[in-house]
Amino acid sequence: MDKILVTGGLGFIGSHTVVELQNEGYEVVIIDDLSNSSIKVLDGITAITGKKPIFEKLDLKDKAGVEAFFKMHNDIKGVIHFAASKAVGESVQEPLLYYENNIGTLVYILKELKKLPSAAFIFSSSCTVYGQADELPITENAPVKQAESPYGNTKQIGEEIIRDTCKVVPSLNAIALRYFNPVGAHESVEIGELPIGVPQNLVPFITQTAIGLRQELSVFGDDYPTPDGTCIRDYIHVVDLAKAHVVALGRLLSGKNKERYETFNLGTGKGSSVLEVVQAFERVSGKKLNYKIVGRREGDIISAYADTTKANEELGWKTELTLDDAMLSAWKWEQKVRSES
Repeated sequence: MDKILVTGGLGFIGSHTVVELQNEGYEVVIIDDLSNSSIKVLDGITAITGKKPIFEKLDLKDKAGVEAFFKMHNDIKGVIHFAASKAVGESVQEPLLYYENNIGTLVYILKELKKLPSAAFIFSSSCTVYGQADELPITENAPVKQAESPYGNTKQIGEEIIRDTCKVVPSLNAIALRYFNPVGAHESVEIGELPIGVPQNLVPFITQTAIGLRQELSVFGDDYPTPDGTCIRDYIHVVDLAKAHVVALGRLLSGKNKERYETFNLGTGKGSSVLEVVQAFERVSGKKLNYKIVGRREGDIISAYADTTKANEELGWKTELTLDDAMLSAWKWEQKVRSES
């Protein structure tokens, strides 16, 4: 089978995607600098699939290192590019770090792909490109709004760079996958979300609060114009998300893409409020969660959930796992991580 490079392949979404790629028979090479991940994830991937992927520790900001990697692995047929800094708040404080790490590294990889006879490129993008959309659910035709943060801007700029490159490099075909909110863990509990420091995302904060690592969960605002007053997001199980990458890659490798550069929303098509996520956790875990309502957080949009029609019909992909499935797997993963620490 084809050799596929997964950058950031030991991260949350990356590791789950490596599992699905190996399950489909692809040969996988992982690049990760371990700045926001653990080498132990490699053991988890191997335990699930029975096969250890090739691993290269490399900082993609090292241009010479990237060139040397592609000289050594000149038979790569596709790249799934996850490696990026992703904390919104940090990006506001450290914009240059985000532009260097998220944009510079993308340019270096595309320069190497340009040299290959053909290459498929899957880009890890985000629904942040839409901002507070004018209409819900959000379709791929929704206008890309001015970014709320340097992080969001790097996703917009990244998409523009890929689109511009595809126009002039006939051997390159690309798909940008705009994720909504990935949650959960693999059912084997061998891999899951491993936030370093205080979690930036809702679900790991919930599970860390439930296990006693955090004192309480802050719910930012209950006065939004939504049924229960809390913000609404589209929470997609990470395994469903990972499978979509394999489907998108197959689309490019088999030449089924209709354009050289395509975009797809990846979500469930259903919005869940913060309090609904809390209730789902309490339902599957049997634990009462300690949370309190606090003031709104700057930059939070009211509501965002995907119109999944294009992904369902064009890619032939749809989600199979529920919010309850995601919350239960996240809770089992949290318990395993704490028992080992």
